[in-house]
Amino acid sequence: MFEEASEVFDNMFKSSFPLTFIVFIPAVLILVSPLPAEAAHEFTVYRMQQYDLQGQPYGTRNAILNTEARTVEAEVLSRRCVIMRLADFSYEEYQKALRQSAGAVVIILPKNMSAVPQDIVQFMELEPEMLATETIVPVYFAMEDDELLSIYTQTLTSSSSQGSLSAAEVLLHTATANGFQMVTSGAQSKAISDWAITSLEGRLAGVGGEDLPTIVVVAHYDSFGVAPWLSYGADSNGSGVSMLLELARLFSKLYTYKRTHAAYNLLFFVSGGGKFNYQGTKRWLEDNLDHTDSSLLQDNVAFVLCLDTLGNGDSMHLHVSKPPKEGTPQYSLLKELEMVVSSQYPEVKFSMVHKKINLADDMLAWEHERFGIRRLPAFTLSHLPSHRLAQRSSIMDVRSVSPSSRHGAGEPPAGPHVDVKKLSRNTKLVAEALARVIYNLTEKGAPGDLKIFTEQMQVQEEQLSAVVDWLTAQPRAAQLVDKDSSVVSTLEYHLGHYLKDVKRHYVKADKRDPEFVFYDQLKQTMNAYRVKPAIFDLLLAVCIAAYLGMMYLAIQNFGILYSVVRRITQPKTKTH
Repeated sequence: MFEEASEVFDNMFKSSFPLTFIVFIPAVLILVSPLPAEAAHEFTVYRMQQYDLQGQPYGTRNAILNTEARTVEAEVLSRRCVIMRLADFSYEEYQKALRQSAGAVVIILPKNMSAVPQDIVQFMELEPEMLATETIVPVYFAMEDDELLSIYTQTLTSSSSQGSLSAAEVLLHTATANGFQMVTSGAQSKAISDWAITSLEGRLAGVGGEDLPTIVVVAHYDSFGVAPWLSYGADSNGSGVSMLLELARLFSKLYTYKRTHAAYNLLFFVSGGGKFNYQGTKRWLEDNLDHTDSSLLQDNVAFVLCLDTLGNGDSMHLHVSKPPKEGTPQYSLLKELEMVVSSQYPEVKFSMVHKKINLADDMLAWEHERFGIRRLPAFTLSHLPSHRLAQRSSIMDVRSVSPSSRHGAGEPPAGPHVDVKKLSRNTKLVAEALARVIYNLTEKGAPGDLKIFTEQMQVQEEQLSAVVDWLTAQPRAAQLVDKDSSVVSTLEYHLGHYLKDVKRHYVKADKRDPEFVFYDQLKQTMNAYRVKPAIFDLLLAVCIAAYLGMMYLAIQNFGILYSVVRRITQPKTKTH
């Protein structure tokens, strides 16, 4: 009976080759078919800046990512997504990834920035360098979580172990290891058309004549950092905006009463596009000086006081493009600041920093230079001695840092932040100096330690803190704050509460020769899929081919195979 069955199967398989595949291929596919890709983790990523300024491109020019993950320890990074932690980040390794044409770079930021003070200082110094050159490699930032750290750890182990293994071991490890395919959900970035940068102005009119001198107080509200969606700008320039609003509140009270209504016009300007060469201020000056016949900026400007990064430190610097001459209102403000500091705040170190405007530079150093170009007397107050310091344009400029980040007792935190008590003190200092200029108190014989803003007129520290908290509750990069933004509408509400004639001013880039161009796709969702490497598919295909070949040979020679098996398994007969 078995011999007959053998002949039947032998004839069936030999005469019907497709039937062989009909019988065996489904079984093979069921056994070796891969499982569907598993989404290991979904998380939000924030893309590096992409913009054009004066025709010069900056930042990353690509947004699409669909490639396998590696760490910088891997020897080959080409067309791979290189994952880095902030704690291990270095500019040399970042440049290595760019030189090897990596598919993308993802930098993992810690949840608590204050926990790594040295890394904060190092990364702040590198942010301008990262933005200085254009790159086609997509660069993303992600906030650390347990699953993302697990992905990083597994990728690091896989990348690090390959360097010390033999070629065969590397091949085996590569074939059996689990990898991660990093995929973004968004499309390629494109230029945003008709984007409007919004600025706001309001005024307090003086009393006593028509040709009154005007004091202009300015602060830009937008923030800047290597990634727009992570730019909260607490000190630069949340502190300047909060001080401007508090000054508006204080002097609006003084101007309410006839006895303290001064013979100065006060003009307050909250500018947009400050981090992009002060585009809002530039257009505002053009509108007031070139395109109108009646403007406070055309008549009698005493000086323009720009407020920038005033939320920390025990120093205050008056940055000027041209030292003020004796007898001018600018000189009076300089002397009043010196008097108030020496008489009321001796712990503050005050100085004047002189820097000429360099029109050959792509970026102006301080906002007052925009006014200086138009021959308006102006200066900037800041606790920073130089415009080149990295904390003016860093994603590390956050509201506050915890005391645990201090290196030792009594030492300040490493990263930029806002100390509300020092911001309040600086606001009092500026308010007192302005009041002494406006009311001409020194010539009237008032002592230097005379305090005007006391009791019901004192600076409200809680108000300053609330404004800074509100401003740093959302990123304020210029690409994210449009004319309908809550940032603009809330600022407009506060200015309207204290000032008169509050107006909006818009600036749009020229379509033929744009001074600035912004791009979209700055925030995306990234998926990390757990996958086998491509070589695993190759080895799997080889194994399947070998298996099918063996099965085909066995089927074609079924009779012979059956005879051999029968001969081996047949019990031996005893001979007598």
